[in-house]
Amino acid sequence: MSRKDSTIQGILALKCPYCGEGEFFVSHPYDLRRIGDVHDYCPKCKGRLNPEPGFYLGVLMVSNVIGIALGMAVWAAFILLAPEADALWIVVTVMAALLLAWPWIYAVSKVIWAHLFLNFDNPTGLKRREEEH
Repeated sequence: MSRKDSTIQGILALKCPYCGEGEFFVSHPYDLRRIGDVHDYCPKCKGRLNPEPGFYLGVLMVSNVIGIALGMAVWAAFILLAPEADALWIVVTVMAALLLAWPWIYAVSKVIWAHLFLNFDNPTGLKRREEEH
C-alpha cells in the first residue's frame, strides 16, 4: 500500500496524521457533547495534534468544500434518478443529507487540515519548547 493510500485511509478512519494508528478525536464525531475535541497528543506516537489555539480555524473552508460537494452530489442524483421530482423535495433532501453528515464532515475536515499543516519533521514539538526556554 502506498503512502497516498494510507493517507486517504487515515483521513477517512479519523486517525493520527503522524502514525496513522492513534485516535485523532477524544470521542466519536456523532457524540455532540464532545464534537471536535482533539487529543492534545496522539495516544500511540505522542505526536502533537493541538499545536496552538486557533490552529483549526481553517477547517471551516475545508468543511464548506466537502459540504458543497455532498450537496451537489445529492442534487445530481435527484436530477439523474428522478428528473420529475419537485424542487422542494430536492432542497429538503439536500438539507437533510447535509444535516445528517455534518458531524462527520467536520471531523474529516479537521483531519485533512492536520494532514496539510502539522509539522511532520517535529511531531512532538519538543525542540520548539526547548528553544523557548
